[in-house]
Amino acid sequence: MRSMDIRSDLAPTGTLRASINLGNPVLAQGTPEAPRGVTVDIATELGTRLRVPVQLLCFRGALESFEATKAGRADLCFLAVDPDREDALAFTEPYAVIEGVFAVPEASPITAITEVDREGVRVGVKTGSAYDLYLSRTLQHARVVRGNEGFAVFREAHLEVAAGIRKPMERYASIHGDVRLLEPGFMEIRQAVGITRSRNDETIRFLRLFVEELKTSGFIDEALRRAGVDDAIVVRRP
Repeated sequence: MRSMDIRSDLAPTGTLRASINLGNPVLAQGTPEAPRGVTVDIATELGTRLRVPVQLLCFRGALESFEATKAGRADLCFLAVDPDREDALAFTEPYAVIEGVFAVPEASPITAITEVDREGVRVGVKTGSAYDLYLSRTLQHARVVRGNEGFAVFREAHLEVAAGIRKPMERYASIHGDVRLLEPGFMEIRQAVGITRSRNDETIRFLRLFVEELKTSGFIDEALRRAGVDDAIVVRRP
C-alpha cells in the first residue's frame, strides 16, 4: 500500500484528528487549548510522517475518547488495550504500561488486594476507564460504583475502596493522609494507539510498525521524561 493511500485512509479529512485523554495524567497534561505529553508527541510525530496537519481533540476521560474514535469524529486514540474496546478498535502493541492500584480509608480492615472482592465492598472508579472495564469483568462479589473521578465518588458515597492509576493515587494519599494504598497493584494498564477496525490492514500494520520504531528509538522514553512521568514503563519487544 502506498504512503499516499495510508495517509488518505488514516486521515481522510486531510487532517489527522487525534483524540487526547486529559483524564489520564500519565498520557497527557495541560489544558484543552494547550495539551502536552507523550500522546500529543506521538500524534504530532505521526502527522509529520504522514505530512498532514494534526488536530488535537481533547476529552475529559477514556470513555469520551473511545466514543469519539468509534464514531469517526477522531482518527485515532490513545487508550488502554481492553477486550471491551477491541470489537471496535484495532490496537498497536502497548508503548507503555502503568499500574492500577486500590486505596482504602486509613482505618479500613482491608489490608490486602485479595480482600477487596467481598460482599458489601464498593469500589469507586472513573466511568469508562481501563480499570472500570477490568474490574467490572473480574469482581465477583464487590460492586463497582462509577463517577467522574474514582476518588470523588469514593469520598462522596463513603465507599470502602477507590481504584485508579498509581501516581495520582499516591499523590492524593500523601496530601489527604487519611487513605492508604494496597500493595501490590491489582492490574497493569497497557497503553496503546487505537484506530477503528474499518481501516485497511496495511494502515494498521503501518501504525504498529510506527509505534515500535518510536519505542526502540527512545522517542517514547524522551517524551515521558519531558512530561515528568516516572510511573510508566516503556514496553519493548523481547
